[in-house]
Amino acid sequence: MSDKEFRPYVPADTNMSEFTVRALVLGLVMSVVLGAANAYLGLRAGMTIAATYPAAVIGMAVLRIFRGSLLEENFARTVGSIGESVAAGAIFTIPAFVMLQLWQFRGFDTVEYLTASALMIVGGILGVLFVTILRRVMVEDRSLPYPESVAAAEIHKAGQRGADAAMQLFSAMGVGALIKLLGDAGVFRASNDFHLAVGRLRESFVRLGLKSDSATAPATIPAGAVSTFQAPAVSPAYLGVGYIIGPELGSLNFAGGLLAWGLFVPLLLFFLGPQLAPQYSGPDGTPNWAALAGHVWRYIVRPIAVGGMLVGASFTLWRMRKNLIAGLKRGVADVQKSAAARETTLRTERDLSFGTVLTGIAAVFVLMIALYFYFAKVLPGAILAAIVMLVTGFFFAAVSGNLVGMIGSSNNPISGLTLATTIVAALTMVIVGVKGAEGVAAVLGVAAVVCVSSAVAGEMLQDLKVGHILGGTPWKMQVGDIIGVVVAGVVLFFPLYLLHTSDLAANPETGGFGGPSLSAPQAGLMAALSQGIVGGEMAWPLVIVGIAMGISLILVRVKSPMLFAVGMYLPLETTFAIFVGGMIRGFVDRQGEKRGLNAAQKARVENAGVLTASGLIAGEALMGLVAAGVVAWIAATAAPGTAIGFPQVPGFGDVAPFLAVPVAVFLVAYMIRRPLGKAGAPDEPAPPTAMM
Repeated sequence: MSDKEFRPYVPADTNMSEFTVRALVLGLVMSVVLGAANAYLGLRAGMTIAATYPAAVIGMAVLRIFRGSLLEENFARTVGSIGESVAAGAIFTIPAFVMLQLWQFRGFDTVEYLTASALMIVGGILGVLFVTILRRVMVEDRSLPYPESVAAAEIHKAGQRGADAAMQLFSAMGVGALIKLLGDAGVFRASNDFHLAVGRLRESFVRLGLKSDSATAPATIPAGAVSTFQAPAVSPAYLGVGYIIGPELGSLNFAGGLLAWGLFVPLLLFFLGPQLAPQYSGPDGTPNWAALAGHVWRYIVRPIAVGGMLVGASFTLWRMRKNLIAGLKRGVADVQKSAAARETTLRTERDLSFGTVLTGIAAVFVLMIALYFYFAKVLPGAILAAIVMLVTGFFFAAVSGNLVGMIGSSNNPISGLTLATTIVAALTMVIVGVKGAEGVAAVLGVAAVVCVSSAVAGEMLQDLKVGHILGGTPWKMQVGDIIGVVVAGVVLFFPLYLLHTSDLAANPETGGFGGPSLSAPQAGLMAALSQGIVGGEMAWPLVIVGIAMGISLILVRVKSPMLFAVGMYLPLETTFAIFVGGMIRGFVDRQGEKRGLNAAQKARVENAGVLTASGLIAGEALMGLVAAGVVAWIAATAAPGTAIGFPQVPGFGDVAPFLAVPVAVFLVAYMIRRPLGKAGAPDEPAPPTAMM
């Protein structure tokens, strides 16, 4: 590592506009929009995308219109990307309250809104305050490469291409929004199911043994049923996710879906069909196989997937144990160094004062005691829960920041850290005797704060490193992120509420969090764990089967058992579409090789592909939120007995399934031609890579 003295891109003695009203407003708008888009994506696909690159591109494009400075662009990106972290922490925990019926989300409830917002805001502020303590020593540590921070800084430095990149992003958003609107309006059918016979009901059977084995006839088991299979969803967002994660991880996610819907569901239906078919038959005696298959998947296969996710998250932490231990040690050492650090007069080294940070942490601690007392109804349990939250929150913020420095925020194992917090908090509640609904609510409250705190800490440290490279002012970025966290926490409840209530109105039997449309796999895992440990309610035999499956995946060296198990938890159409998106990415990469593109051209193709995928995701997500708002308004104003749903365009009912094919072909062609068309000339200089 070089010992050369570090010099920021904008020198410390340069007076440049930075914390301005226009940069703050733009950052807050991006924070809410990108946060809402990630909430939509996380609830439906179980994944979120890094907002750093889209926020940088949008910020540069908009501020260039007003002749904004480089530091204004850095400030706007910092505030704009923090909403994604708040959303990521929220979707891993907030839906669990609804899944366990601790919150109803049926009609707007002020108490639920204030509680959820408080959890998000407190967690976010804690993350910012914890990172403020650690910033100086962590961003100056040359052993931490900060790959995504360096990439983001280079994108800002190469800002002359920002207008073209913004056009790519916004046009892809328009395509994603239009396709989502046409699908919701019934012009084409985005979801298509097929029925597959698994034997013949009342005719198929399984004989346990051979006739020649004994003098008595062997036992026979009646079998036979009809299962369902789904085509890939015609979804710009799912295809975009698949493109970003690539063919290997997309295939792994789809493999989990195939195991669930190609093995477990058909096998269970084959044996349970004769027994359960009468209970799912209508007046005419015809079984509702789709409902039966859905219930088998939801109440038998999903608990198995929960066991797999438990092993997957634990294995992720184990595989990163050296980095985690180093992060814990570094956190303690960094606090000592920060406390002893001398005051600096350099603009680029000024943080929020240490006294202000400690006062803020103390105020948050008192607030959390009050909030956990509201949950647990027991003061000793509330105090202990707040202590657990504070201790685990700080150490996991330090670990999260350290991991971001090594591998980037896109690879930060937030779900694994939250899982560890959930288990610690649940065991703590059991020890102090807080059980039942109160104990479960307290555990989820601790998990929510720590999850948001860890996500925000990682993203914040990544942004502070970008500012360190570019010459930003730390305290201004910290204040901006606190404002961004508060605004995101106040607003992001509404996308969650809208998505749940509108889906429930349109699908009263299966809609809402945990249903096929809003699977929320990480929240389902947290709900199952907290209820199982504290509430004493869990289908442990099925979870143990999933644990055994997860261990088997580790033994055969599956790259990510967690992603495989998430694939089992999600609807098949979701994982299938993500797989197709991954295959598109693989095809584009191979075309680049076949065409003999050099490194600079490949980087431009990569950047254009990421922008296209990100735009498709954001476009569908934002239109999905608009559609959810329309459905919620219809549900609130419709007469009793009226069918609830998005308004349909007449005349497409019969042809909608077939029109899904040309729409899918257009999307695939668009995602191939757009990136390859941006390869440019071989002699053009290489841009900074956007793939993180």
